[in-house]
Amino acid sequence: MKTRGSTLETAGFVFIALSLGFVQLKLQLGQGVFFSLAAIVWLIVAIRDGVRPQVPAFFLPLAIYAGLTLVSAAFSANPLAGFSDSRQLLMFLMVPIVVRFARGPRASTTIDVIIAIGSAGALWGIVEFAMLGYDNLNNRPDGLLTLYMTFAGVLMLVTCAAVARLVFGRVRSPWPIVAVPALLVALVATQTRNAWIGAFLGITVLLIIRNWKLIIIPPVLAALAFAVAPGQIQQRAQSFLNPSDPASRDRMVMWKIGADMVRDHPLLGVGPVLIEPNYAGYRQKYPDAVNATNPHLHNVPIQIAAERGIPALLVWLWFIAVAARDLWRQLRRGQAPAIAGAGLAAIVAMLAAGMFEYNFGDSEFLMLFLGLITLPFAATLGPHAERTSAELSARGTR
Repeated sequence: MKTRGSTLETAGFVFIALSLGFVQLKLQLGQGVFFSLAAIVWLIVAIRDGVRPQVPAFFLPLAIYAGLTLVSAAFSANPLAGFSDSRQLLMFLMVPIVVRFARGPRASTTIDVIIAIGSAGALWGIVEFAMLGYDNLNNRPDGLLTLYMTFAGVLMLVTCAAVARLVFGRVRSPWPIVAVPALLVALVATQTRNAWIGAFLGITVLLIIRNWKLIIIPPVLAALAFAVAPGQIQQRAQSFLNPSDPASRDRMVMWKIGADMVRDHPLLGVGPVLIEPNYAGYRQKYPDAVNATNPHLHNVPIQIAAERGIPALLVWLWFIAVAARDLWRQLRRGQAPAIAGAGLAAIVAMLAAGMFEYNFGDSEFLMLFLGLITLPFAATLGPHAERTSAELSARGTR
């Protein structure tokens, strides 16, 4: 018979797994429903146990980064807007929630849920491209999400997870072989270059770790994909080499403006969500700018430094370094290699794509990213890794 405690644990696991799956389709469903339910169950369990939750080492710099964000908001020109935008920091609770509910074999099941639902979204994206007219730069596949860039970002992450499962999985399963092509085709159809780069490098790193001789596979596949791709996809790929491409030129201006903002506000930045209101004043000195304004600077490190200050950027880099170090160690030790590989590839892909897009500030992307880099840590824990307050009391009376 299930106890109340085991029922809560099961419910928390179901909610967080569905959150990480459905956030790829609808933010309101993945975050507003399932993540909220998982957070409520996690809070109940945490109060019941009365012990400090277990978290990976990277959670400390992540928490400090959240604190610096709030300080930046408090001293900005518009604290109310900054604090309102900082609600996104609640997503950092993804880390302790995943650790609590997705331990041991449940981590692998969660990865399977992510890949399965992500593949369903990819199939819909392919239908959009092939049949519904989402086949040009002004109208690109967005799955069931609200923006093609977000769709491309989550496709990039789930593609890396599927390839990691395929390359490092100890139990060979045929379905990732089906999932990977669908995910790659949908990703190509989004015509989102930063996600192409991120996925390419994330997959390349996985293959090199598995066997350095496999490094030839990604460029060969990329060349074949280019050869058979529709004309608009080929033109988009060729734009990598076009210095007059409007999007590329505007990004260069954004980065210069970001550097100017950092020089003027080095400690705390201009404040969360205040890049756009300040953009026009800096843009005047750059006549080659394309857009009159931009909501963000299309580069994660520059965005963080300009918006929240250099200290926040350094702490964020600390977070990334610790996460990458621990995932690398876990992968080399053979601890849940497919899950560790998915987390490590997610970091590589996020960093690469994040040089051209502020993906770390995208809610759907951030939730999935935090889940993928936390699952490897959760996989190493047993189902009873934390002792309840009752167990602690019992031990103390012996």
